[in-house]
Amino acid sequence: MTTSTPKRPPSRSWRLSLDDPRVAGLFWQILVVGIAIAIVAWLWSNAVHNLSVRRISTGFAFLGREAGMPISDSWIDYTPKNTYLRAFIVGLVNTLRVAVIGIVLATVIGTLVGIARLSTNWLLSRLAAVYVEVLRDLPLLLQLLFWYVLMQGLPAARQAWKPVEGVFLSNRGLILPSVPLHEANLWTLLALIVGLVIFFIVRRRLIAQQMLDGRARPAWPYAVGLVVAVPALVSVLLGASWGITLPELRGFNFVGGLTVAPEYFALLIALVTYTSAFIAEIVRSGIQAVPRGQWDAAKALGLKKSFALQHIVLPQALRVIIPPMTSQYLNLTKNSSLAVAVGYQDIVSIANTTLNQTGQAIESIALIMMVFLTVSLGISLFMNWYNARIALVER
Repeated sequence: MTTSTPKRPPSRSWRLSLDDPRVAGLFWQILVVGIAIAIVAWLWSNAVHNLSVRRISTGFAFLGREAGMPISDSWIDYTPKNTYLRAFIVGLVNTLRVAVIGIVLATVIGTLVGIARLSTNWLLSRLAAVYVEVLRDLPLLLQLLFWYVLMQGLPAARQAWKPVEGVFLSNRGLILPSVPLHEANLWTLLALIVGLVIFFIVRRRLIAQQMLDGRARPAWPYAVGLVVAVPALVSVLLGASWGITLPELRGFNFVGGLTVAPEYFALLIALVTYTSAFIAEIVRSGIQAVPRGQWDAAKALGLKKSFALQHIVLPQALRVIIPPMTSQYLNLTKNSSLAVAVGYQDIVSIANTTLNQTGQAIESIALIMMVFLTVSLGISLFMNWYNARIALVER
């Protein structure tokens, strides 16, 4: 009896062929990227050659030279004897001051106005509608100039408005009481931030458990422990001082306290009010996109309307709200470059001054582009991550 050996499967050919869609797609992608790199390299080489022919220096060596430009509004130490690199860092911080604070305030105000537009109170919904329609239809630059002229028209320091004790409003800006921050104060604030994050996570878990069994679990003990007790303990152990410094009028100006420059104040108000009008419409449409049955189901379970809005409707509406909201965050960040219109020294203003002093046009513009591209990509990556995290998972 003869035994037949099993036949081996035919060996698979690994030859690369453009007939394979995957290989063809990879080939064309590499070709397009190569052509793009070649074009950029040619443009750069041509620009460097033309600049050298005209004896125009290139490179970023100028960043190590003394700037010699004054910057009146800065959160970090700076003098005109510092380098251009230090001046650019100050401009970057000033840009982030506007973008970060503006995004937070515009989100809060826009969310409240968007919810108010859906209110059953006729007066409240009409006021919210007027807010949205007026601010959304006026050019941002016009609004910025309006607020700046309004700030310049305020009384001088000696006749400053005093709405409450320790707060002054004049053509020098908004002057507020301040708390001097030392190392111990910063550690205490860090403990407070960490406590808030942990409390937010714990609170979400408590709400999730309540959704499962219907039994309410109080969150205030965690709030007292994480947000109050722990930071207070850190403050006592490190000996933090929380004295309040009140501003005082001496001569023609104020001494002490926190001064919000009129240029920054006008820019922030214009960006926040303008962007919040668009965010309000995004929030309103997002809430209306949630099926009405969700409201009816929450009402049938005996849940309050505010609880249903916060924990049932808004989480579902976020899936519609987040993508257009990201665009508004990017618009606010890029619109902050309008600061040059009112003299606020952000990254664009400082780059323009540097360009006029050094003649390094390409490098200054490249730094502006790099800053805005980096900040915008950071916002996009964070919002895309958050959008993917809350995305509806099909089962």
